[in-house]
Amino acid sequence: MRPLHQNFRLGLSVTSDIEWATYFDHPHYPLTLPPLHDGVEKQRHQVVIVGAGPIGMALALGLANYGVPSLLLEADASVCIGSRATCYSRRTLEIFEKIGAVKSVIEKGLAWTGGRSFHRNTEVFQLRMPHDENQKYPPMVNMQQCLVENYLLEAVQARGDLIEVRWQSKVTDAQIKSDKARVQVTTERGDYAIDADWVVACDGARSSIRQALGLKFQGTQYEGRYVIVDIELKSDYPTERRAWFDPPSNPGSTLLMHKQPDNIWRLDYQLRDDEDSDEAVKPENVIPRVASHLRMIGERDDWKPVWISMYKANALTLERFRHGRALFAGDAAHLVPIFGVRGMNSGIDDAHNLAWKLAFVIQGWAQEALLDTYSEERVFAARENLRHATKSTEFMAPPSHGFKLMRDAVLTLAPTHAFVRSLINPRQTTAIDLLDSSLNACPERSAEFQRGPRPGQLAPECALLLAGGRAGFVSELCGAHFTLLSFCAQESPPQAMHAALPGLANLPLQCRVIAQRGGDGGAAVDFSGDCFSLYDAQPGTLYLLRPDGYVAARWRDSTAPQASAEVVRALQRILG
Repeated sequence: MRPLHQNFRLGLSVTSDIEWATYFDHPHYPLTLPPLHDGVEKQRHQVVIVGAGPIGMALALGLANYGVPSLLLEADASVCIGSRATCYSRRTLEIFEKIGAVKSVIEKGLAWTGGRSFHRNTEVFQLRMPHDENQKYPPMVNMQQCLVENYLLEAVQARGDLIEVRWQSKVTDAQIKSDKARVQVTTERGDYAIDADWVVACDGARSSIRQALGLKFQGTQYEGRYVIVDIELKSDYPTERRAWFDPPSNPGSTLLMHKQPDNIWRLDYQLRDDEDSDEAVKPENVIPRVASHLRMIGERDDWKPVWISMYKANALTLERFRHGRALFAGDAAHLVPIFGVRGMNSGIDDAHNLAWKLAFVIQGWAQEALLDTYSEERVFAARENLRHATKSTEFMAPPSHGFKLMRDAVLTLAPTHAFVRSLINPRQTTAIDLLDSSLNACPERSAEFQRGPRPGQLAPECALLLAGGRAGFVSELCGAHFTLLSFCAQESPPQAMHAALPGLANLPLQCRVIAQRGGDGGAAVDFSGDCFSLYDAQPGTLYLLRPDGYVAARWRDSTAPQASAEVVRALQRILG
């Protein structure tokens, strides 16, 4: 028996004589050491990000959009191995576009819009996620996390002027003071310290920063355990989420199956209470169970295992994501059960929320108190994600006999009683509304609308004709700063907005016009009328959008005498 793969981040070793497949040429990056003085790096960094996984790299790329440099510290020598997170939401794809990493993900990934759930061999529920021609991206794309990390790393390497990655550099301790943060780094060639203005923990469930600061998660730890298996299998079955409850292939278990690129399929199956975890992940025990399920669903082609791991559902979060000059994101801040695919996706949203706020503070565009709203908003989002994921978890892996009785009753009734089928819904991840955020402005003006996105909701996507008659979308009007969307009857130059609303010129704001009819102004045109309808807009309507795409405020009529002053005050209030 020889070791074939060390699962660094989960601490699981897999050994076998099987020839395991590789996802791509997996380079190992060398260790580099900086110039030191008395064991401390000579350079003080503005931002040190601990963990060069997808959350850390997304944050570094987001900061780079504002010209803010960062240092990424990664304990491993390369990106991860295996599928890990596999489903990437529309919101995540939109964020990837903003940080310059979406093209490869879309080209390589497998898009899907729905799925099926089965009780034994009987279909009991069909999942259909909202999708129409006004959406730029599909509701979900499947791809192994190792591939996504590699694409993010390519984007990071392209920003080498602003992002440095140090591999094989494990952070073991941290001290947070009022004017700086210091992290201790351990390498095979010696230890040293780094000083920074800010440190962001993106180092996963076993975060060394969280442990160094003595911070504890709150929430629920479930007993249910799942084996995760990537297999290589040629199959023409379409890309969709499939779930089985008590399948004949694995009685008493639940099983999930997802198609991924390059003929890789991801299976997650639940272990019974009496099964030993160490034994369960041995290939000689995994292979028969996978083979049994493939036979049940009619797959007959040759297949082979690629990667095996173990997962345990947890619904946990920190009370606060900011502790002075230390901030937390992703699994370092919260652990979300896999059901509904909220883990990675919520972490990417953490990074997107934090990037603009931290950059605005560093660049002097906002007061430091803006960072408290990162914690406020993302703790709320984490708790909402946990609330939804907990319901899914209790259905997929009932935590008690009573839950199991209820679950089995629903599954038995579902084929003939439509009213219970919604209980089987896996509650796929969606963007969290922040309706009570302290950044929401001018509620009295928002109340003048009958519908449309409220402050604290994401601005809806919609197809438009952009300047020059090019087909595009609302999101393409929004850059790294705040965006003021002005709805008007006839196309006019966006620059006219600055003249119409004095006081905007010196603020981190761009003005964009959406017109009902085309002209020669070079603005966007709502050729279908859908955008005006989605935003409940009329000529003169204004929407103030945050850099992360959330609505901050809205005005029904910009011609009102006080409108200009209210826009300026709203933005100044947000920036402190």
